Amino acid sequence: MEKKQPLLRHLNWALLICALALFAVGEMNLISASGTRLESGLTLASFYQRQFLWGILGLVCMTLTMSFDYHRLSTLTWYLYGVTIVLLALVPLVGTTVYGAKRWISLGLFSIQPSELAKFAILLVTAKLMANESEPLGWKTFGQILLATIPPVALIVKQPDLGTTLMLVFIMAGMVLFHGLKAVVFRICALALPCIGAFMWFVGMHDYQRQRILTFLNPDEDPLGSGYHILQSRIAIGSGQFWGKGFAEGTQSQLRFLPERHSDFAVAVFGEEWGFVGCLALVTLFALFLFSILTTVIQAKDRFGSLLCVGVFFYFLLEITINMGMVVGLMPVVGIPLPFISYGGSATIINFIFIGLVLNVSMRRYAFRI
Repeated sequence: MEKKQPLLRHLNWALLICALALFAVGEMNLISASGTRLESGLTLASFYQRQFLWGILGLVCMTLTMSFDYHRLSTLTWYLYGVTIVLLALVPLVGTTVYGAKRWISLGLFSIQPSELAKFAILLVTAKLMANESEPLGWKTFGQILLATIPPVALIVKQPDLGTTLMLVFIMAGMVLFHGLKAVVFRICALALPCIGAFMWFVGMHDYQRQRILTFLNPDEDPLGSGYHILQSRIAIGSGQFWGKGFAEGTQSQLRFLPERHSDFAVAVFGEEWGFVGCLALVTLFALFLFSILTTVIQAKDRFGSLLCVGVFFYFLLEITINMGMVVGLMPVVGIPLPFISYGGSATIINFIFIGLVLNVSMRRYAFRI
């Protein structure tokens, strides 16, 4: 006999608390990055005001994502995928150019970034195609996944947006590897990787993207040009030392030496102000955040729910790893934000939708028991 149980009883509260705590840290960091001291009485800058509004909208979207049985997403997957492809195809036609890249569609009061929606679409498509596979993937299902991934990847490469392109591939690859590949498929993919890398280097990348890779290898070669971002980021984090300089007291950010301090290099602002201790606390909070997602992966009542949570886990793991590695010079600068810490409207909404997806799975893991 089926017995329905209260959904909130099984909510992953640890994940929700960690996500809200990270957003609060990011909001305070943006206040500081805006260059406004609380005691100055100056009008607060717009970055964290907008981020706060995006956060409220994200929480609304998270709540909506939690409000229905996640299995319904399986029937909506291809519709959402189609909408994503249409929006990505519209970007070259009606998109807005910012910093030399056309990635946004203006809707008047705000803009949307369709490439962020592509992350959600690829997550759903990959989970749907693998949900009924109990054995390691063969060429048929793996080929279907590749064919679904190629169109959004190709459209995003044209924008150009190397960071989001890598994220789409990593989300898909992480989910596939978690599920498992047949040995022959895995070996051929491993052999093909160097060829794909060479093709991307000589054909798929723009000159400035190749320069980012070379700058990563030797940032001191052009300290006032291509190496400026990473060198200033290192200086900011290093100057924080053990305890940091205190809230809104970082010289690199307050004196505007640190570029993109509100987005890609937001954690450098945090590191300068709160030092090694603060960074350790932030990494610990992110670790708890990721671990709480893994608990839902393990406890999900079906393969589809588990795969959805796996995709969310790899999405956040890779964004956190790449952004933090980029800021300290361990990875090339590829324009990937730090979840909940970096400024970004579309990214913030997608982050909360992903959290809502995991909470949805966690709420329903014992929703019906026999």
